[in-house]
Amino acid sequence: MEELIFKKIEEFKKRYQELEAKLAQSDLVEDISLLVSLGKEHSELKEIVELSEKYRVLELKLKDTIEISESEGGELKELAREEIGVLESEKERVWSLIKKYLLPRDSMDERSVFIEIRGAAGGGESALFAADLLRMYSRYAEKNRYNYRIVDYNATDIGGYKEVVFEVEGKGAYAQFKYESGVHRVQRVPDTEASGRIHTSTVTVAVLPEVEDVEVDIKEEDLRVDTFRASGAGGQHVQMTDSAIRITHIPTGIVVSCQDERSQIKNKEKALKVLRARLYKHYREEQDKSIASQRKVQVGTGERSEKIRTYNFPQNRITDHRIGLSLFNLSEVLNGNMEPLVEPLMLYAEQEALKRLK
Repeated sequence: MEELIFKKIEEFKKRYQELEAKLAQSDLVEDISLLVSLGKEHSELKEIVELSEKYRVLELKLKDTIEISESEGGELKELAREEIGVLESEKERVWSLIKKYLLPRDSMDERSVFIEIRGAAGGGESALFAADLLRMYSRYAEKNRYNYRIVDYNATDIGGYKEVVFEVEGKGAYAQFKYESGVHRVQRVPDTEASGRIHTSTVTVAVLPEVEDVEVDIKEEDLRVDTFRASGAGGQHVQMTDSAIRITHIPTGIVVSCQDERSQIKNKEKALKVLRARLYKHYREEQDKSIASQRKVQVGTGERSEKIRTYNFPQNRITDHRIGLSLFNLSEVLNGNMEPLVEPLMLYAEQEALKRLK
C-alpha cells in the first residue's frame, strides 16, 4: 500500500513541476481561461506536494534522532527519546493527511440529509425500534450540532413509527450518516411478551443527500399535489386544518408528504426538497443499470436475513456485519453515542478506497 501511495505522490510532483513551468510562460496571460484552469490545478496539487516534503523531512529527522538515542548516553539520550515520540506522532499525522488527500472525494459529503426509517419485519415491535433509531440519530445530530426536524411520519398507537422521515441540516451531515443505510435487525424481548421470548425484527434506513434545484429539474406539470389533515400523533402538534401536503411525481410514481409545518406553503417547500432528493437518487440509478438500484443496495427487502447491523438487547451488544465489529455498549449507542460505530466505518471506507487506487 505504501509503495502505491508513494508512486501516486511522485506522479503528483511531476505534474506539479510541469504546471509551474507552464505558469511561468509569459504568453499564457493571453489565454485567461487556461491560466485560471492551470492555476487552480497547481493550487490543489501544492497541498500534497508540501505534505510529502514535510513527511520526507520528518523521516530524516526521525532517523537522525534514533541514531543519537542509540549512540549517546545520559541527558542527551533521554532528550532524543522524547523527541522520537514527538516526531513519530507528527509523522503519523502527516501520513494520515496524505492518505486522505489521495482518497476520491464524495461530492455529497458536505450536504444535509433526509433520513427515512421504516418498520419492516416484526410489526409493532419493528415500529417501536424505528422510534429508537430516530431517537439515536436525533441525539447524535445534537451532539454534532446539527439541526434536525421531522418532515413526515406515520405513528402507531404505542409510540412507534411505521415510517418516519426527518431532515438533518448542517455541513457534513451526509458524511456522518451515510453508512446508516440498510437493514437494522433488533433482538429483544417485547414488553408485550409474557413468556420472555426474544423476538427478532427489522427496520430499514435510507439516507438521501439534499440536492439543489439546478441538480434536479422538477416540472410543475409533472406533479399532483394533494392536501390532507396531519395526524398530530407521535408527539407532534395537532393540526386543525388540512395543512399537510402530499406530492406525487407522475412520471416516476414517487410520492412524498410533509406534515411538520403549520402552513401548506411551508409543507410544500419541504416536501419538494424530499422529492428532489429521491429523484436525484432515482436518476442516478437509471444511469447505471448494471448494478442494483441504490435503494435496493441501501435497504433491500427488509427480510430478517438481510442486515448491516444487529442490536442484541439481552447481551447489550451491537454488531456491524459489514466490518465485523461488535461492541457491548448498546445502551450508550442508542443514547446517541455513535462515534464507536461511525469512526471505524469511515476508516474502513478509507482503507477500501485506498486499495482501489491504481
